Amino acid sequence: MAAHDHHHGHHHHGADANTRQLAIALALTSGFLLVEALGAWLFDSLALLSDAAHMLTDSAGLAIALAAVKLGRLPADSRRTFGYRRFEILAAAFNAVLLLQVAAFVLIEGVGRLIAPRPVESTGMLLVAFAGLVVNLIAMRVLASGAAHSINVKGAYLEVWADMLGSLGVIGAALAIRVTGANWIDPLTGIAIALWVVPRTWSLLRDTTHILLEGVPPEIDLDALRAAMTGCAGVISVHDLHIWSVTNHDSNLTAHVEIGAGSDPDTVRRAIAALLIENFSIGHVTLQLESEACADRDQLHA
Repeated sequence: MAAHDHHHGHHHHGADANTRQLAIALALTSGFLLVEALGAWLFDSLALLSDAAHMLTDSAGLAIALAAVKLGRLPADSRRTFGYRRFEILAAAFNAVLLLQVAAFVLIEGVGRLIAPRPVESTGMLLVAFAGLVVNLIAMRVLASGAAHSINVKGAYLEVWADMLGSLGVIGAALAIRVTGANWIDPLTGIAIALWVVPRTWSLLRDTTHILLEGVPPEIDLDALRAAMTGCAGVISVHDLHIWSVTNHDSNLTAHVEIGAGSDPDTVRRAIAALLIENFSIGHVTLQLESEACADRDQLHA
């Protein structure tokens, strides 16, 4: 006997809020991108170029994230029974890969400029970096609330946050160059910005890859969950247990449950479903209840 339990809903209000946040942040970052890129060219600053490259990925990432939120609200169809919600994870993974590529470029260029430093116009560099800091702080404030609920908004927030730190670094570098005249400070700052971004970007890529591989959500202890299900009245064993997420804020579970003779399947099913939603926040559950173990049970995946 197979049974379904649903304790989930579509959060259109949250999606609308994410759309507004991403649209505002996109307007801010894309509007300033050309200014920073022009400043990097005029003042020959690798630190500004690094910050501009990050802002470019911010803008691209925010545009993709905005499209992901809209696509994620499209209904499921006969070819995509989960709808388009996983596009959000693909977009976040793309953003992470793009930012890692930018970091690699800055590192290579930075090493070259450390070997052969080039003169930098520190005053213009300082003014552009300060303006970039203001833009990033505003964008961060806009995205902060949505970052806790959407991995896509979280990815955009991390990019803007990294760019904000980059702006601070460029401001410090510009001031140091003005005082000391040491032009090597500029490429060193660019390298430092790139190295600062890599671990956080790698974390985002790791999380999105885990979801795409349909791994067990990190907040769920699989052994504890299996033990809790097995402990329900009437349950003999649980096998062929699978838990995965379509996005970062939902969990799905399927399992075969062997029940004892005389146990009421519907009662057992309801008890397990209540346990899963209350103790593990898993609301989308499909259970196959069996009065005896599967003949090929030993070959089933746990």
